[in-house]
Amino acid sequence: MTFKPFLACLALSAAFAGAAPCFAADVWPGTEWERITPAEAGWSSDALDAARSYSGRLGTAAFIAVHHGRIVASWGDIASRLQIASARKSLLSALMGMAVADRRVSLDATLASLNIDDVPPSLTEVEKQATVRQLLQARSGIYHPALYETKTMAARRPARGSHAPGTFWYYNNWDFNTLGAIYEHATDTSIFDAFQQRIAQPIGMQDYRPSDGRYVTGADSRYPAYPFHMTARDLARFGLLYARAGRWRDAPIVPADWVKESTTAWSETERHAGYGYLWWVGLGKQPGAIMHLSEGGFWAHGNKGQFVVVDPARDLVVVHQTAGDTSVSEPSMSELMRLVLAAAP
Repeated sequence: MTFKPFLACLALSAAFAGAAPCFAADVWPGTEWERITPAEAGWSSDALDAARSYSGRLGTAAFIAVHHGRIVASWGDIASRLQIASARKSLLSALMGMAVADRRVSLDATLASLNIDDVPPSLTEVEKQATVRQLLQARSGIYHPALYETKTMAARRPARGSHAPGTFWYYNNWDFNTLGAIYEHATDTSIFDAFQQRIAQPIGMQDYRPSDGRYVTGADSRYPAYPFHMTARDLARFGLLYARAGRWRDAPIVPADWVKESTTAWSETERHAGYGYLWWVGLGKQPGAIMHLSEGGFWAHGNKGQFVVVDPARDLVVVHQTAGDTSVSEPSMSELMRLVLAAAP
């Protein structure tokens, strides 16, 4: 689809309110990302300059906005492998969806049926009734010490046994780390190798290597964390994969029904966002909602300002990364998204 016919398509969509959305879904990155100027894409250059200026004050290390399959704006070093912190969890969500589709993992399997336990104080029989689905939703009710959690997460951890499985949402690294172990046991493949084989290669990631991941182990738990380093331009491909319902060109990569299910808000959090299966989910125009996304929007979020924001209705993906000691809060990212969306057509 060339740009002029695409503009005509947009005009028709605007003229007929009942028309289906018109996306340049045949535009996909090749070996390199295709770029388009803001003016050619119908964006406001002045408004985008305001977003870039604000981003500079935040200390952004890398930023990309992808609209209809092309980079419309980028700054910083988008080819630098940076720590993505908890954005890793959304990568695992994709792999889990593929394992569920392959019947390697059952969402309704209990921890007891999977022989999951941990170092003393061991899991109780009630805790072992938590399911894989509840771990994905951060609703396991298991508040065992976990690896690779922040001081804030540890301080806010509820008391053991205070909530039955499935009854309470708590952002819980124990759930997330244990899911990694469940995935690896079920598939007999490391998370990092599986991501390379099943996602990175099929969608043409330019930089990712399995050696960009590592395990964090320790005495508090037998389930390691699995941090990744990744470039902004590779994260943008992952975001585009999800913006287009798990499809890459003509090939289904992540099952479309999993993309929908995993980015549905199963819990409403105190952060004015929903939580799906290892994805944060927008709450539309609800008071206090963040990221200013269309209905159906969602994002991955890692500590200190690692974000992959996906707005499927706009066919828009925004990636934001920080480095070193720089930290960008979710409210600051929300303001940056407001400025970006003000520039978009």
